[in-house]
Amino acid sequence: MRTLDETDLEILRLLVEDARRPFSDIADRVNVSAPTVSDRIDRLEEVGVIDGFTVDIDRSTVSEGTNILIDLSIVPSADDRVADRFAALEPVEHVFVTTDCRLLAVATVRQDQIRDLITEAIDLEFVDQYRVHLLEGRHWSPSIGSAELALACDECSNTVTSDGVSARIDDTLYHFCCPTCRSTFEDRYVSLNESA
Repeated sequence: MRTLDETDLEILRLLVEDARRPFSDIADRVNVSAPTVSDRIDRLEEVGVIDGFTVDIDRSTVSEGTNILIDLSIVPSADDRVADRFAALEPVEHVFVTTDCRLLAVATVRQDQIRDLITEAIDLEFVDQYRVHLLEGRHWSPSIGSAELALACDECSNTVTSDGVSARIDDTLYHFCCPTCRSTFEDRYVSLNESA
């Protein structure tokens, strides 16, 4: 198992700047061939470092309403479905859940529909209090920094180091910290498929 090298990190930095950048341009900047860039991007997608390419839309320019930040203080008994329901709502763009039982959501909605938006997503019995803030502006500044590849072993959940191994089973790539974990995983996989 390879770790991220400086070429991988530079490819990621270039993609963060412009995800539509041609492979040939990336190749020129990192001093490798375009097919090598393609292979590296495929590998980064396969191991989960790149989780797809998206379009960042300014919803205020394409939908009626005001940009708001909803700040909910939710009861500790509320589960992950609260965030999932919020994220599924059309006007909601981003949802964040904090360890201190707060849910923050960015949405574009008409002011008279804010309470309806909240009650559509969550029973108010799960809400201790909420505040709505009008957003004057927002900025998104992703960066790579000095990231290291930190895959978890699909068998034991230990960190996969450069000594790790990978195996493709039924078109899915799995990563393991050692050959023993790979063997154990493969044996159980075969056993489960035979009993199914």
